[in-house]
Parts: sequence; C-alpha cells; structure tokens
Amino acid sequence: MLISWNTTRACNQACEHCYRDAGTKQEDELSTAEGLGLIEEIATAGFRIMVFSGGEPLLRDDIFDLMAHAHHCGLRAVLGTNGTLIDISVAGHLKQIGVARVGISLDNTDEQAHDQFRRMPGAWKQAVEGMRNCQQVGLPFQVHTTVTARNAPILRDLIDFAESIGAAAHHIFFLVPTGRGKQLESEALDAEQYEQLLDDILEKQRHTAMEIKPTCAPQFMRIATQKGMDLRFTKGCLAGTAYCVIIPNGDVNPCPYLPVKVGNVRETPFSQLWRDSPVFATLRQAQVGGVCGRCKYQAICGGCRARAYYHSDGDFMAEDPWCAYGRAMSQ
Repeated sequence: MLISWNTTRACNQACEHCYRDAGTKQEDELSTAEGLGLIEEIATAGFRIMVFSGGEPLLRDDIFDLMAHAHHCGLRAVLGTNGTLIDISVAGHLKQIGVARVGISLDNTDEQAHDQFRRMPGAWKQAVEGMRNCQQVGLPFQVHTTVTARNAPILRDLIDFAESIGAAAHHIFFLVPTGRGKQLESEALDAEQYEQLLDDILEKQRHTAMEIKPTCAPQFMRIATQKGMDLRFTKGCLAGTAYCVIIPNGDVNPCPYLPVKVGNVRETPFSQLWRDSPVFATLRQAQVGGVCGRCKYQAICGGCRARAYYHSDGDFMAEDPWCAYGRAMSQ
C-alpha cells in the first residue's frame, strides 16, 4: 500500500495543470509535530510507501526531518518534486536520511514548452540538473510526466530521454480536470486517443528495462492483459483500496484528483479513518456502475474513480467515461 501526503500548497512554480492549485502556503497546514505523528499513524495502518509531495515539498523547512522519520518508522520514503531545488547538497542530504527515490516532473523534451507549461523560466534545465545531481550521489530517481494533447505526440521521445538520463522509472500521469487542470479540459485526450497512447506506452515497455507506468489510467491493466504482458501491478485504480492522499490541512481524500473528504487527521487518527471510513468501504466493495460494472476486466482495472466523479455530477462509483472498450460494450 502507498500513500501521498501533499505536505504544503507552497510552490515555486504555477503549473497550468496543478490539481492542488499550488502557489501560496496555506495557513492551516499540518505542523511538524502533527506530521511526525501522522507518519507514525500511517506506519501503524500498514502502509509501506509514503510519497511526500506538494506543492513543492522542498519548500517546507522540516521536510528532511519528516522524511527521515518516515524512514525510521520503516516506510519507504519517496519525494515528489519539480526538481528545481535539488542541488548537489540537497541530493546528498536526501540520500543520507534514507530517501528511497525521488520523482521529478518533466513534461516535454522541448525546454521552452516545458517552461511554459510550468510557468517558470529555466524550469527544464533545473529539473534535469536535479536528476543529474541525484544520479551523482547514487539516489534513484524517476521521471513524472503529465500528458495532454499538447505533449502526447512527443511522449515516446520523452520516454527515451528518461531512459538515457538514467531514470529508474517513467510514470506517465493522464490529466484529470481538477484544480487548475480544469482550464485544460479541452486538451485532455479523447477515449480513442487515450486507448492508442496506452497501447503505445505498453509496446514501448517491451523494449526497455526501465519501468513505464501509466497513472490515472487504470485501463492499462486491461490492455496489458490483452497483449499477454505480465506486469508487476495488480490493479489499475487503487483509490481507497491500497492508496489515499492527505492534503496540506490534514483532510484525507481517496486520491489527489478525487476531492471527497473522508475525514481529517486532526480530528480522527489516520489509522482509524483508513479502517472505518464509509467512503473507503464503498470503494472497497467495488460495486461500480454502468459498463465498468459489467466489464470482465473490472477486477484488474476498476476504472478511474476521479474521472467518474467529474463526469457524473459527483458519483465516484459511476462508469469511467474515458474507456474505449467500455464504449464499445455499450453500443
């Protein structure tokens, strides 16, 4: 099981797609003491991987202490960052405190296009330098890319770049229209483009030892099965079953793109929320609607619960509207 903690809303970028609408720190963000206690609760609940993200988590003064504590509690601590603040000293410190891996965002092979998407001059160069600094100190890193119609045509080139620079993995995030991402809804791929791109990604996986994982695209499990590929993953959408997110003020959501409040860790211990939440219970029962409920691949895919939420007036158990296979079933 893995969990993400959006440690802060503060960020040095203003990315067009940001689901957290990051930029300025919230006044009610969890304190250091609250964060340390939260980490212990997460370990108690049986999680194994904890992702520290944001905003930009390196803007928290206590981020090293928090990640060191996660490592001390037996969690695999992972940093999700835009990479621009990882100089050689920061990379070395992350390695020293036991951080297992760093995920660095890179959305294009073209510097200007990446900088425009991230709304920060020099973002591409600084992100790539951050990758090289991680590599220099022996700290594994992976590349994170958000896909829209804008950069989908160069995705293969970006995968090649990630492999050439020494990334351990390339995780490809499919846009969900939340936060500032609502402004990019017209740039989301349609169901057929989405299906074709997932097929292309899995074909690319056949030819590289670097892990390539589509995220917020649970249909990749169905396509992999259809292609006879044996991946290490067991299910596409993990929201509420083996994954959830804690946002800066302590609210718990099933995933970063599904703003359904489960509770708040200031009011209820996280381990209790994870065990007893009615929202999580609903997701775990997996009684999904529409074609998702009739699909023979439902157990390994699950459909994207966040996309169902946004396209059905808040019903996160509705069918996933982005599935070309599902559309064919309904005809």
